[in-house]
Amino acid sequence: MKKLIPTLVLFSLATALSAADNTLSKSEKADGWKLLFNGKNLNNWKIDKWNPESISVKDGAIKCHGKPSMVYYTGKDKEMTDFHFKADVMTKPGSNGGIFFHTKYQDKGWPVGHEAQINQTQKDPVKTGSVYIVKKNLKAPAKDNEWFHYEIIVKGKRVETKVNGKTVVVYTEGQDVKGTRKLSKGTIGLQAHDPGSTVLVKSIKVKTL
Repeated sequence: MKKLIPTLVLFSLATALSAADNTLSKSEKADGWKLLFNGKNLNNWKIDKWNPESISVKDGAIKCHGKPSMVYYTGKDKEMTDFHFKADVMTKPGSNGGIFFHTKYQDKGWPVGHEAQINQTQKDPVKTGSVYIVKKNLKAPAKDNEWFHYEIIVKGKRVETKVNGKTVVVYTEGQDVKGTRKLSKGTIGLQAHDPGSTVLVKSIKVKTL
């Protein structure tokens, strides 16, 4: 019987952690956080017409796997300008993906706006935490097959990304690089990059700043 106790404890802990996914705590509610994904279906999200079979919900997470496609948040207050975004993300080995922001729905193709990169071990040298094109991070801050906490903070012309509470990059528009990608306003989009990539995203939350 003694040998069973650790297993029961671990099972209870895993159950408690799972129950906390895709929910808001009392403190988060009081602080103005909004839950974007319910963990059950894609209510308030819209998959594009590019390769819609690449986006699904599995085990309480949005699964991005297959030919290129996007899924966009279309719920209330989708037009965000200054905000704090956070989610839990997992990559499978050799996977590439991204979280688009200040973007908008389109039927096909990579959208307008900025992309917070997701990539630990895929061949692209631009790794997780990068604001794609405009601010690169070349060292993966997380590991495949492990959940990590991803944050994007946008305020004015400044973008900060964090992984597991640590700042990865800070990008300031007009200071770091000249380019066509500009901060404006818009929604959140999740990217299915290619058939060799699997990215899972859950506990998706945002707070207006």
